[in-house]
Amino acid sequence: MRHLIFCGNGCLFLCLEVRKSNVFEAVKQSVTTSQAAEFYGVPVGRNGMACCPFHDDKHPSMKVDRRFHCFGCQADGDVIDFTARLFGLSNKEAALKLAEDFSVRYDAKGHDPPRKRPVKRKISEELRYRQAEQKCFRVLCDYLHLLERWEKEYAPQTPEETWNPLFVEALQKKPYTEYLLDILLSGSMEERACVVAEYGKEVRKIEQRISEFTASHPAGRHERSRSLSAGAER
Repeated sequence: MRHLIFCGNGCLFLCLEVRKSNVFEAVKQSVTTSQAAEFYGVPVGRNGMACCPFHDDKHPSMKVDRRFHCFGCQADGDVIDFTARLFGLSNKEAALKLAEDFSVRYDAKGHDPPRKRPVKRKISEELRYRQAEQKCFRVLCDYLHLLERWEKEYAPQTPEETWNPLFVEALQKKPYTEYLLDILLSGSMEERACVVAEYGKEVRKIEQRISEFTASHPAGRHERSRSLSAGAER
């Protein structure tokens, strides 16, 4: 914004006033939807895809970057729209929440009266359950793929060969893991909720196990010569 300023000696100056952006502009410039999604518990893959938190999404159908778009339910918008929908807020409340959570500075003078700290609303129970179900499905899928790999890579080559603990685990856990995934894919709401409630702690243990195994055994590396004790890892 330009201002003409008259000095006492009659000189005229052109002054350029740089004004800080308001909360909406500041947030959109500072925070991407991808950053907000990760911060609020919606995992985003390396390819920028995520399971949409706004519908019953078992496979990633939402593209997340600076903006977001779901190819399943057609939800679309910027980081403020995403946060407003996730927490059930108005756009202004969502912008203020983002500004506070990500320490974004903005100019509130001349725009709004002095405001109180915005109340951090909790994610709705429905959305919280949906996220838990999606995580349960994702972890069990990863575990099933690992079990299938173990079943092939560590299968004994001769009748005399001692069975590798990972091969034994694959034989024991694979059928039941497939059963749980079938329920999460095609079961009723009550059946899926039962799986999420009963196996929540077990899923967290499985996730930790997958993480530890992946860190110590790069994917695709054949290590039949090494005897891995699954019991010791647990």
